[in-house]
Amino acid sequence: MHVRQTEGLESFMGQSSSQGAKMTPPVRVIVVGAGCRGEIYSRFASIHPDRVKVVGVADPRKFARTKLQQEHNIVDENVSEDWHSMVEREKFADAVLICTPDCLHKEPAVAFAQKGYHILLEKPMATTANDCTAIVETCTRSGVMLSVGHVLRYDPVIHKIKELIDAGVIGDVMHIQHFEPVGFYHFAHSFVRGNWRNEAESSFSLLAKSCHDIDLIHHWAGPRRCVKVSSFGSVSHFGKENKPTGAGNRCLDCSIEGDCPYSASRIYLNRVKQGHTGWPVSVICPNSLPDIESVTEALRTGPYGRCVYECDNDVCSNQVVNMEFEGGLTAAFSMVAFTEEICRRKTTIYGSKGELSCDGHEVQVFDFLSQRSTKHKPHNDAPKVFGMSGHGGADYHLMRAFISAVANNNPSHIRSGPEETLLSHLLVFEAERSRLESRVVHCGDIDKRPMSEKHADIKTI
Repeated sequence: MHVRQTEGLESFMGQSSSQGAKMTPPVRVIVVGAGCRGEIYSRFASIHPDRVKVVGVADPRKFARTKLQQEHNIVDENVSEDWHSMVEREKFADAVLICTPDCLHKEPAVAFAQKGYHILLEKPMATTANDCTAIVETCTRSGVMLSVGHVLRYDPVIHKIKELIDAGVIGDVMHIQHFEPVGFYHFAHSFVRGNWRNEAESSFSLLAKSCHDIDLIHHWAGPRRCVKVSSFGSVSHFGKENKPTGAGNRCLDCSIEGDCPYSASRIYLNRVKQGHTGWPVSVICPNSLPDIESVTEALRTGPYGRCVYECDNDVCSNQVVNMEFEGGLTAAFSMVAFTEEICRRKTTIYGSKGELSCDGHEVQVFDFLSQRSTKHKPHNDAPKVFGMSGHGGADYHLMRAFISAVANNNPSHIRSGPEETLLSHLLVFEAERSRLESRVVHCGDIDKRPMSEKHADIKTI
């Protein structure tokens, strides 16, 4: 076994932090949606105040927007419960970070783009194909940069996979096998009790959770277009029919709570008792800092204290997607809720000259000719505060890329730009259509031509 240390992203931003301090003013950003994702992205300004400054925040929740205001010393006039008031003003920042709920992405993205703001838009872009297309067309017409929050594209390990494929290390890619273990309590938190549990209120789980993964497969396939897709999946286990005998409607009032792996007391209350106040505990107390008292009250009265068998969840807990690309490349993706590991993706890519595998931490390549394996361990220089966010520091690298792009007026820093991201989103919608209609969908309308060729004459939206 040969082990190779690879550098990864040192030259990614085009200039080091010290080089970036060439008396250029920091990029000014507005945060629209001061929840978990807005807070994480804005931490970049705390780490690199010379490169970016948060100058505005809009969020209907007083606690969330006040917390962000205090963290970044935002003046009162730039703090609002409604983003509309900000977009109606004269432009006072360079870019906007849109981290609103999924179904509220399109309107602010279009409005701020029309005003001339560069956009970092949390994934998914929007909850319909038409809205995704409208966002991309508006940004293109307005001449602003769009970066979508596909953070995994910025993960040094994931990026190394793409580098190795493009270098021809495994020859022609023949098949991609990709697996996402959501995690048993993560799924219960987010997709049974939480914000993404119900499609009418958010979006279907393949879009909300796994658009990352379809995007990666699409990315690794390169210029080859997906021609056919099929998908199967369902809501499993989390329903009234599986409620144990004697279980209560809330975990705090349940006599058998101690025997349930999905116990809200176990997931939230036990954690805060141990001093853990980050995700997922922080999510359930939107109006205060989490402590034993506030978490107990949230479990007693809020959605996160409900029995997992008595919720209004209707999104898939397990789903498979099969894809065929031009040239015979096939791909298979699986998303499963019921796993020990949380979001530690596993990938195997089979090529004509070798086999590449990734366990989420390192990449290994087996060469057919030499019959030797080589391990690649990309360097990751993200601060630990970002490494703890659940994406292995990729949040940091995404922000670094976006801020570099805006500061240098150079969209090449962005790996999750409008055109390719739109195509992978359209593939997600086609996969879900296949699942709902129980048929193979032929993706004749999804092509990889540049937007300029497909929309030479973009009409006003």
